Amino acid sequence: MLGRLTKPIAQVDKQTQRYYLACVLTGIMLMITPILAASFGAANIGFSDIVTGLGAKVFGATFSGAAGSGSESVSPLVERIVFELRFPRVILAFVAGAGLAIAGSVLQTVTRNPLADPYLFGISAGASFGAVVVFSLFGQWFDYSLLAQWQDNPLAQLSLPIGAFIGASLSVLLVLALSGSGLHAQIERMLLSGVATSFMFSALTTLVLYFSDPQAAASVLFWTLGSFAKASWSGLLLPTLVVVGGLLVILAFKRQIMALQAGDESAHTLGVNVARLRLSMLLLCSLITAVLVASCGGIGFVGLMIPHTIRLCLPGRSPLLLTALFGGLFLVWVDVVARCILANQELPVGIITSAIGSVFFLLILRRRR
Repeated sequence: MLGRLTKPIAQVDKQTQRYYLACVLTGIMLMITPILAASFGAANIGFSDIVTGLGAKVFGATFSGAAGSGSESVSPLVERIVFELRFPRVILAFVAGAGLAIAGSVLQTVTRNPLADPYLFGISAGASFGAVVVFSLFGQWFDYSLLAQWQDNPLAQLSLPIGAFIGASLSVLLVLALSGSGLHAQIERMLLSGVATSFMFSALTTLVLYFSDPQAAASVLFWTLGSFAKASWSGLLLPTLVVVGGLLVILAFKRQIMALQAGDESAHTLGVNVARLRLSMLLLCSLITAVLVASCGGIGFVGLMIPHTIRLCLPGRSPLLLTALFGGLFLVWVDVVARCILANQELPVGIITSAIGSVFFLLILRRRR
């Protein structure tokens, strides 16, 4: 009898220790990742130069001397590369990874489908289509032909996310319409409907790009594959606010969302309006995905891989905040690989995440079988 009681207690203690260890390791990575990630790139900037420049920036010192000279300061060129190019890129990658991981975790919970993901559900494709339509139709009104110039236009910074959100919302509504009205039919058919919707919006996006200006189409095509190359401080405000606000809303409804894991009937008996909660969470995930797509393009499979990785490392737990932090760190290092894997060339981030995610997707399917 005593052995039966002590065994579950030991298991709980082991799971708790693993959770605290994961939190400590994540905290350490959060402190060192920005500086390490900012030291990689085409320009050879050492770790010590970044630490010196960051300290000088925080304490208000001026920049002088030569980069890598071992002095107390770094050159203005290094300051500009680090603080105007690399740090905004690192922050945008972290915000995008956190937002996509949150969206994937919530989608998997509210649909009770472990394969749910903004990319597989067609949300990313719908958001890309909406953003590309806005850019193609109204870009000439602002006398802009390249996507990079949109980053400095306040009206463009709002128009692209609005167009992306409209496209993502249409994608969600179309998936819900194709999934059927029955609960079991909806859960089984939702993923297939999302894949079909994703193909449809991808084809429409390609069609719009085909009739667009060649120079603008080339820029938009690279952006749709996922890239943080155009990150800037002015472009960080909207995605950061949306991701943080979305996380706070999800945490406020965490108990209702967790109740859906026991089934719609059980959640209904607990006083949860299942249909309204599911639609609200789907639209919220669409908003997060749309803003991120408008900021850095379509990046797939992050919302699928990160929640599953957290569940594998922490069985019986699904901490949303830890999922967001881990997703942000993951995408920061994927961006580092994208910058360094080819000499004098940058690989789109979406290609790397799709390559890793497709293998991960097959492993999940094999495990479920």
